[in-house]
Amino acid sequence: MSTLAREIFGDTFADMFIDRHEYASLEDREVYEACRINGRRATKTQMAARHEALVRLVKELDPCTVRQVFYQATVRGVVEKTEAGYDKVQRALVDLRRSGRIDYRQITDNTRWQIKPQTYTGLEDALITTASTYRRAVWNDVSAYVEMWLEKDALAGVVQPVTYKYDVPLMVARGFSSLSFLHSAAEDINQRKVPAYIYHLGDHDPSGVCAGQKIEQTLREFAPDAGITFTRLAVLPGQIAEWSLPSRPTKDSDTRAKKFGYAESVELDAIHPDELRHLVESAIVEHLPRDQLKVLQVAEESEREMLKIFASKTRTGVQP
Repeated sequence: MSTLAREIFGDTFADMFIDRHEYASLEDREVYEACRINGRRATKTQMAARHEALVRLVKELDPCTVRQVFYQATVRGVVEKTEAGYDKVQRALVDLRRSGRIDYRQITDNTRWQIKPQTYTGLEDALITTASTYRRAVWNDVSAYVEMWLEKDALAGVVQPVTYKYDVPLMVARGFSSLSFLHSAAEDINQRKVPAYIYHLGDHDPSGVCAGQKIEQTLREFAPDAGITFTRLAVLPGQIAEWSLPSRPTKDSDTRAKKFGYAESVELDAIHPDELRHLVESAIVEHLPRDQLKVLQVAEESEREMLKIFASKTRTGVQP
């Protein structure tokens, strides 16, 4: 009905009469088209369309950051690729979470966290908790060690499900890493006595590229005898072209801008979360023997059941 009204009477008339709930029945393409305001102030129905579009984007990207939603919204023309457009997305996502249309857990934020010791109500509680979180070490019998380095802590919640699944350390570097953090990481690599494969995820801009180079240089300095293969996984120029990633002008204020050689920069957040997770998973499984994870998961489930039996016997007072 809304599409027909627009065709017959035009946008202005349709905006007066279309109920915002009608957008829920439209196809994605129609919803994204209904958001476009062409420089004018958004009408109530256009705002409703924007909210519907963002709800659909979050459902598609889940889990994701606010900035990832913004970039995907710009690609689809929901908002303009400006700071004002980002503010629109940020405000809308606040409203949508408060209204219950978006689950709070769908938007990740690893920049704020809590430190608290793990405690239990008793031995049974400890055993049950251990059983539910028990994991078999994946890499003990593999002649390789893999680490994933991430420039942005806000994206940790997006990548972590994959690194957690494969028992791979996720190193959140926050741009340029501290010397102590790098020294600790190098010591760990040295102790492994197997080839180390380090992957870096960062922005395609002077700071992001330089930060990755500095991580590689310092790890090699602190672990000179370790077999380190360092790979920049994203963002790469080829990925920008292949995925038509939205860019921003490279900051002239950055002293490394001239050496960077590109007028446009691309943030890691611009990559679709599914593509980002696929990149991470593909890099990891390249070093795992075929079916290694499946075999370990079978053993893991069996041992988890044993822990549950111990917990049950503890509750009844029977000696395990």
